[in-house]
Amino acid sequence: MDLPFDTKRADAELERVHEREEEDVARILSEKYGMSYADLSLKEIDNDALRTIPEAEARAADAAAFAKTAKELSLAVHNPGNPALAKLESDLAARGFVLQKFLVSKKSLERILDRYGDLSFSVQSKAGMVTVSPETLAALAAKGATRSALKDELDDAVELKSLERVSRVFETILAGAFALRASDIHFEPGETSALLRLRIDGLLSDVYHFDPALYHQLNSRIKLLSGVKLNITNEAQDGRFSLTKDASQIEMRVSFIPGNYGESIVMRILDPEATKVSYKELGIHPKLLARLETEIRRPNGMLLTTGPTGSGKTTTLYSFLREIHKPEIKIITIEDPVEYHLDGIVQTQVAGEKYTFAEGLRSIVRQDPDIIMVGEIRDGETADIAIQAALTGHFVFSTLHTNNAAGTFPRLADLGADPKSFGSAVTVSMAQRLIRKLDQGRKKERPLSDEEKAMITKVFEPLSDKSLVPEKIETVWEPVAGNEDETGYKGRIGLYEAIFMDDELAHFLRDNPPENEIAKLTSKQGYLTMAQDGILKALAGVTSLSEVAATVDLPR
Repeated sequence: MDLPFDTKRADAELERVHEREEEDVARILSEKYGMSYADLSLKEIDNDALRTIPEAEARAADAAAFAKTAKELSLAVHNPGNPALAKLESDLAARGFVLQKFLVSKKSLERILDRYGDLSFSVQSKAGMVTVSPETLAALAAKGATRSALKDELDDAVELKSLERVSRVFETILAGAFALRASDIHFEPGETSALLRLRIDGLLSDVYHFDPALYHQLNSRIKLLSGVKLNITNEAQDGRFSLTKDASQIEMRVSFIPGNYGESIVMRILDPEATKVSYKELGIHPKLLARLETEIRRPNGMLLTTGPTGSGKTTTLYSFLREIHKPEIKIITIEDPVEYHLDGIVQTQVAGEKYTFAEGLRSIVRQDPDIIMVGEIRDGETADIAIQAALTGHFVFSTLHTNNAAGTFPRLADLGADPKSFGSAVTVSMAQRLIRKLDQGRKKERPLSDEEKAMITKVFEPLSDKSLVPEKIETVWEPVAGNEDETGYKGRIGLYEAIFMDDELAHFLRDNPPENEIAKLTSKQGYLTMAQDGILKALAGVTSLSEVAATVDLPR
């Protein structure tokens, strides 16, 4: 029996053969014209280079720029005999460009010209900078800073038919994120639409659905602003841009990752106002705060704060640095990346393998600083150098990824650090989480159940300083949500715990004990654990018991 002929497969094979022949012809012609040959299917297109030639002129001359370094411009040429090419070359030379010409196939040239379509979505945008107008912010404020108000504004922006539609939609998204106090903006493309979500008080909320075509335009706009490659869609990219709101400038850190239906985008809002909060306003218990005020002023040692991503570690460390900064003290940081800029402090940023945390820390020590902040201790080399710095007359602030303060020391040992050095180097180990605060105008009091009272008693049982246990353990507070836009919560506050080095702990750590044994020993120091801190805040009406239970482990 005859098998059916697969026309699609045959056509695809013919297309591939034709493309190979076209590239072979271009390669042969490049020798004839004395030009280099380039196959642009293997090269990235530089947006800055593309902008040097208007699209109409590029199409008329059968030529387009695809790479640019200072005043050196790589020009893809398909037809060297095109009369318009000579004028284009003359104009570019008059503008000071030094041209390197490459002969390319028609398909390669079309690949560059197609990129103009993406640039046109942002014809009035300046790479790296965007402004949110006061009018847009005022419009949202007038309707009330709610998700419903943002949805209505986006509906109006999406309906626009002008070329400014994408700019208006993007500006409205940014204005809505500020009005709702969001920390992150998420775009998640699906099969039929792309979902916009905002992280508000630590939780993601669905806000809007965009059609795929508009999402593609928004994607291109964000890529242009972030300074990443428009034509790279199958690998992760990171960028950032600045945003002007009122009189302040806000940094946006942007991450792109490939997905089944397009690139997922997350924009992190780095508002410098967020780090200007005093360490006294973070939610640290007064007893712990008094001890920390002494510890951070030591001439040498190390303070490590631990917690998951987004738990406020950077804000805590920055608040400490601002508190102890004086003209006679030299402070140097190494971060990945530098998220917030601090006046009077030298801040450096890691750069791949060229300038790692370990390499940077090694260089910083030679700069004679009094205080060093290391964004994160990720490996054994960084841990060893940080410990040596703490032992040789520097105070080191850093972060680590563990679940609690006691887990800091086993984690350092896992990275290869010597437990025998912990007693002399590490002076404070902290852990923290962020929890939502109750909206003080929307909360109600309720009595505790017998099971909850038993649980709270069990939480406070290991605490040696019984004066910290509240006398009245009868009621807690719960949120009252008025409508779908309100959760009953507003803002966030920290939960903290800390362990301080003493002779007994230093000796105990030499044998690298497990974290549960460390926690048991250090409970005698009399400071609250995160669970105990959370319960106190729930009893005081700062947050709810359910919020504490969702954030830290409570006994069952």
